[in-house]
Amino acid sequence: MTQLPWDQAAVSVRFEDLAPVSAFPVVPGRRWGPGWWWSATTGRHVVHGSASMRTQLMILDRDPDVTGLSARPVRLLWRDPDGRVRSWVPQLFARYADGTAVLADCPSSPSAGGDRPQRARMVLEAACARVGWSYRRLEPPPAVVAANLRWLAGYRHPRYQGPPGLQAALAEAFAAPRPLADGIAAVGDSLQVLPAAYHALWCGHLRTPLDEPLHERVLICADTDRGEGVERRLSNAGGDPERG
Repeated sequence: MTQLPWDQAAVSVRFEDLAPVSAFPVVPGRRWGPGWWWSATTGRHVVHGSASMRTQLMILDRDPDVTGLSARPVRLLWRDPDGRVRSWVPQLFARYADGTAVLADCPSSPSAGGDRPQRARMVLEAACARVGWSYRRLEPPPAVVAANLRWLAGYRHPRYQGPPGLQAALAEAFAAPRPLADGIAAVGDSLQVLPAAYHALWCGHLRTPLDEPLHERVLICADTDRGEGVERRLSNAGGDPERG
């Protein structure tokens, strides 16, 4: 394992390409164990250690500004005022298109972990700010938002975009807001069109409020100006490319 001064590492190391510096533990009796998230952003798998981490991976994977993702790629070490060496391994790293990055942890609740994460937070926030990055403890999204994103994530793989011309037909059908079922029927066979519509919703080419349950009468419209970000920046409030 290589040790570098933080300021040097931040500009010279591609953290998005690194394997975890430590494994996620398997805890007997826990309902959730480590797993893999297939990233539509990178086309690679990213390990996760909890349901809350998987949800945050899903949110970051859906953000078009994110260009790289990795889990536990770095261990930061520092000395306390009393001289004791401390360390922390952030759970997630995300690189953005402008070259900046975020180190993040994914607690199941704001108070999870006790005092130690809060002390580490102050150190990591200062370290990241020094190199133009940020450190965040990502709060879980509302339950409805998380459920909707989990559903759409099942269609994140490019194979769901459908044959040539289908995405353009969906954009035309939903040029003005209309119920999902009506727009799908206007385009063609729902068995082919509906998965492509879910893929477009995942990618942000179509949009709908994700704080309301998805259903056949939910209003959908084409995103005519992705520069606004629409609802894709939900991380501020997304294994296998198969569903689930």
